[in-house]
Amino acid sequence: MTHAGVALLRDIEILDQHGVRRSIQIPAERPLTVFIDKRELVTLMTLGVRPELLVLGYLLNQRLIAKLEDVTSITVDWEVNAAAVTTSAGIADLESRTAHRTVTTGCGQGTVFGDAMTALGDIQLPDARSARITQTQLYGLLDTLRQRDSVHRRAGSVHGCALFEGKRMLVFVEDVGRHNAIDTIAGWMLMHGVTGANKVFFTTGRLTSEMVIKAAQMGVPIVVSRNGVTAMGHDLASQLGMTLFGRAANRHFLCYTGFDRFDAEPDLQPQALHQPEAHAIVG
Repeated sequence: MTHAGVALLRDIEILDQHGVRRSIQIPAERPLTVFIDKRELVTLMTLGVRPELLVLGYLLNQRLIAKLEDVTSITVDWEVNAAAVTTSAGIADLESRTAHRTVTTGCGQGTVFGDAMTALGDIQLPDARSARITQTQLYGLLDTLRQRDSVHRRAGSVHGCALFEGKRMLVFVEDVGRHNAIDTIAGWMLMHGVTGANKVFFTTGRLTSEMVIKAAQMGVPIVVSRNGVTAMGHDLASQLGMTLFGRAANRHFLCYTGFDRFDAEPDLQPQALHQPEAHAIVG
């Protein structure tokens, strides 16, 4: 697997409301065309943060691979904006499995292949006794993310996603689309043998059906969003027994589904909270 680094920001000159010309930074969006065993699959519009993990997680979340051993190599070459994937035994019926595509609400023309949309019956999330979150933990998670330096803070125009185990942030990824960020985290989990059973997933993006399905496929039972929840996302989370938090920022949130996983502390005062440690792992 390559480690194809690329500049995440680009300097441009702008003219502001005062008539002043100055330099600012913007996210460097670029196309990445994915080839599987020399066959073109899809072009992803991406910031380029850990593109190999993005491709790995994309294939996993589209149910085109099932385990790490299904992939022999992933090579990213930014000179031609391409990722070449070699599989260990090929992907049976690739054409028919990718023939039906649903264009999602994801930024950058997200796409979900038909098989990924119809396999929800195979997903079993841990029950409420083994996977829970307290209001203190939720506030701590939001504090950790608020204090973190990010591309969004410097340039805007990107989404961020993170995976937590308790109060510890395991990985944080930003990309031009929230679906790319969650796929990259899925790839990181697969590469490092990390399961989702006792984890909390955070996203700055809205919780659509696509995001709920991908989080569920990662085995994560608790999802927190700074944004809201769509009706289909809500219905799927209820069906799967997933806990969804939306509109979560500072000391505000809404728990949409899965109330039995949440230990509410309505009288909790901000000064009583302990600041969590942040151990971001992006390698």
